[in-house]
Amino acid sequence: MRSVTSGGLKQDDLNTGRRSDGLTSDERAELTMLRRENKRLKIEQEILSKAAAWFARETDSIPKKSSDS
Repeated sequence: MRSVTSGGLKQDDLNTGRRSDGLTSDERAELTMLRRENKRLKIEQEILSKAAAWFARETDSIPKKSSDS
């Protein structure tokens, strides 16, 4: 129980500015949100990249890979 209390006290000190050796609750929440958004954007970028490559092949905008190379 002591670690929960001291952890809570440390977080309270961070949130109120008495400590600066960690993230405040708001900063931690923002970091979590930004990491989640970054992951989503990477997935979306990968999907769009694959879709663009597929459409380029379907419209013969780029030559198909040959086995001669």
